Amino acid sequence: MAVGAKFLIIDSKGNSRTTLAENFFLGYRKVDLASGEILLSVFLPWNKRFEYVKEFKQSHRKDDDIAIVNAGMCIQLQETSESWVVADASIAYGGVAPCSLSAKKAKGFLVGKVWDQNLLQDALKVLQNDILLKDDAPGGMVEFRKSLTLSFLFKFFLWVSHQLDGVKESIPASHLSAVHPVHHPTITGSQDYEIMKHGHLWVLLRFIYLQNLRMLDYMFNILYTQVTGEAEYADDIQLPSNGFHAALVLSRKPHARILSIDDGSEAMSSHGFVGLFLAKDVLAHNKIEPVVYDEELFATEYVTCVVFQVIGVVVADTHENAKAAARKVNVKYEDLPAILSIKEAINAGSFHPNAEKCLIKGQELFYLEPHSSLVWTLDGGNEVHMISSTQAPQKHQKYVSHVLGLPMSKIVCKTKRIGGGFGGKETRSAFIAAAASLPAYLLNWPVKLTLDRDVDMMITGQRHSFLGKYKVRFTNEGSVLALDLEIYNNAGNSLDPSLAILERAMFHSDNVYYIPNMRITGKVCFTNFPSHTAFRGFGGPQGMLITENWIHRIADELKMSSEEIKQGYISHYGQQLEHCTLHQLWNELKLSCDFVKACEQVDLFNSHNCWKKRAIAMVPTKFGISFTTKLMNQVITIYNHGRCSGSCLYRWNCFSYQWGVEMGQGLHTKVAQIAASAFNIPLSSVFISDTSTDKVPNSSPTAASASSDMYGAAVLDACEQIKARMEPVASRNNFNSFAELAVVCFAERIDLSGHGFFITPDIGFDWKMEWNLSNKVILEPHTPFRYFTYGAAFSEVEIDTLTGDFHTRVASRIMVLVLSRNPAIDVGQTEGAFIQGLGWLALELKWGDAAHKWISPGCLYTCGPGAYKIPSINDVPLKFNVSLLKAIHSSKAVGEPPFFLASAVFFAIKDAIRAARLEVGWSDWFPLDNPATPERIRMACLDDIASSLINSDFHPTLRV
Repeated sequence: MAVGAKFLIIDSKGNSRTTLAENFFLGYRKVDLASGEILLSVFLPWNKRFEYVKEFKQSHRKDDDIAIVNAGMCIQLQETSESWVVADASIAYGGVAPCSLSAKKAKGFLVGKVWDQNLLQDALKVLQNDILLKDDAPGGMVEFRKSLTLSFLFKFFLWVSHQLDGVKESIPASHLSAVHPVHHPTITGSQDYEIMKHGHLWVLLRFIYLQNLRMLDYMFNILYTQVTGEAEYADDIQLPSNGFHAALVLSRKPHARILSIDDGSEAMSSHGFVGLFLAKDVLAHNKIEPVVYDEELFATEYVTCVVFQVIGVVVADTHENAKAAARKVNVKYEDLPAILSIKEAINAGSFHPNAEKCLIKGQELFYLEPHSSLVWTLDGGNEVHMISSTQAPQKHQKYVSHVLGLPMSKIVCKTKRIGGGFGGKETRSAFIAAAASLPAYLLNWPVKLTLDRDVDMMITGQRHSFLGKYKVRFTNEGSVLALDLEIYNNAGNSLDPSLAILERAMFHSDNVYYIPNMRITGKVCFTNFPSHTAFRGFGGPQGMLITENWIHRIADELKMSSEEIKQGYISHYGQQLEHCTLHQLWNELKLSCDFVKACEQVDLFNSHNCWKKRAIAMVPTKFGISFTTKLMNQVITIYNHGRCSGSCLYRWNCFSYQWGVEMGQGLHTKVAQIAASAFNIPLSSVFISDTSTDKVPNSSPTAASASSDMYGAAVLDACEQIKARMEPVASRNNFNSFAELAVVCFAERIDLSGHGFFITPDIGFDWKMEWNLSNKVILEPHTPFRYFTYGAAFSEVEIDTLTGDFHTRVASRIMVLVLSRNPAIDVGQTEGAFIQGLGWLALELKWGDAAHKWISPGCLYTCGPGAYKIPSINDVPLKFNVSLLKAIHSSKAVGEPPFFLASAVFFAIKDAIRAARLEVGWSDWFPLDNPATPERIRMACLDDIASSLINSDFHPTLRV
């Protein structure tokens, strides 16, 4: 459009016609093509002398993303004796109307004018009236999109002027940062760790490295099946020939009374329809729960969550037919008022029953494998078996038992592996299995229920958003004296684990700082959203982010660096920090990053660049390891020797049933390493079987970063039992291999199975107890966590103040992770957690806002990868370094602790914005909600363009 391209259109009879590109687009998804016509070719005219063409685009992320606003600009200049005059101009925009459009008023204004700074300022004013966006325009972010139209023209003017003699001399060198492209070198990274000779784990590590070829072969086989698609997941399991597919009947209201549900007459006419099952068909209990019975499997009288609460389930012969039939089930409603934010819940006093501001948004789990369950009956319907994608098979067993009215002993749930969980398959997967179990049991046929991605995102909940209100007292030296903190989380329409998530946020609300006097209260908000759920960190990151916000506020008030705030060795709930390495790792990180020099280089860059700003930030973390519900800190494993084929001397393999679910975190690899090390056998001789409730009962979900610790200890316990029984035989003979020993022991009727058990020792906490840190009065030990994993991160970012774009130049992390059982896995977990945290804090978008009429009130707008953006390759820091710090005691958990360290990027972004604001005279403190999206970054910079559109207290409200 900008360069005057022409489209050649031809019909089926050979008739052709030509139209300009700017006339081709007629409306939203409407173009100038009649029936029987196609677009044959596009003609791009040659550039003329002194004609300049430039493209612009701003999106939520750098790769594979449609534009928020894009533009094409073309200007043709004519040289006169004293100036450059605009001979022709064309400016076209996308993302500001139902279709791409030309700024015709701006074009008319530019032609014939002298190309100078006065023209720029006048053209920006004309453009504001040329590109009009209403407050309720589809897509939202109206002020941001308006600013982008102006920023792009401003950039274009500088870019053209920089190439013109007589004009470029008038442009300050610092302004050229607006047109210089971001240098994006090849991404580099380093992983540093040290192996330390110490106790049993050194024996394990030495065994691993001495047999690295065997280990690599073992891991290669695992990875090979993954990348070739041979590894089977729940939906890959072949449905028997007599099986059926299920689809959910979902509500279309955020909060309403159900007046009637049709009898399925319309759905029954659908091809392949088998049956419709509603609450009245539930055999036992329709109320389900992971904590309290406050959720219905199928809605009865009310729907209480924002669009897509489950009302029933339809069964048909194919997945597509089941979905089509489910959409035909008619439900009539009476609308009721809906609560769609934490603030609305607080104002309405809408809370689940349970024990200054910082707003923290939620996050979609976005596991690669959606929820899926295959359920079938055995023994004439006397038993119910299922294969499910879940982190907690026992919860599936419990829910199905509860809904069908069968004892748990008749319910079996199996899980071989899942394609990611991150906490989202701990509790929210169970109702999927329960919904599928009802038709499977009543029909006595296998039924598979697999959610499409959009449905999965709409109904299964996300990370909890939080609101924190704080008052803090501190000294001029940066010592915190007292904190009064209120925190709220958005639970959605049922409690689920929201109370436990709130409690962990309260536990982590000191992060690493010493707070001698602290009062903290928390409330779980009832809102008309789907029930939100566990997500990596389980509330800990939200609590720590609130803390770092007020820490940075103190630092801003005192004009000091946040790392000067005093860190502590006792938590606000009375737990002593033993073997605390915070100061050591903090100092090592500052030294390795050359913190002082980095600060100097950032200041130098900012002084020479007006429209790009850099900043650095360092953030510490202290993450408690254990389930905060004490009874969950126990695991069982069963370990066997006894599978042989061919020559028993060479084919005797070991296999283990253990409760831990492999979800890509390498748990099975670590468990196999421990078993192989205990018996000094090749890793390839160890096989980890399905996680199954009939083999290993009564265990906790695979969660809380505790799995490697607990399952590893339980497997070792089982192995030690077996070794003790084998010892008398081993001491009488010299065997050439462990396989020989196992065969002889079997012949002598020695039990080669072990039942391992592990409980996390020395933990306990009572919320009713009182303690006073100032007076050192602690009535009894308060140790909700077995230990803490410590970490720190350094980040350097660069922002484009005109567009809100940013990139992370450097990210370095040091974690206390001594004596790693498998450094390759632990480094990968650390890197992955950091990038996932980066998505939470800087990229990802979520719920629509009820104030915007183009979105149904409270509806999830970002219900698929087309609208919801997780980090991609070019969001990875340009320099990405991981170090695992050496310490003296034991290996530590790594799944969740690194997640929060990505907040170093968030606070670096905020400091870069502060540098931009200082340049235009704004020195006051300002809030920045997460995620720090391009909209929030750009609108917070408050340059002349932004200030012409918004007030200084402007706060973006659209959450998509």
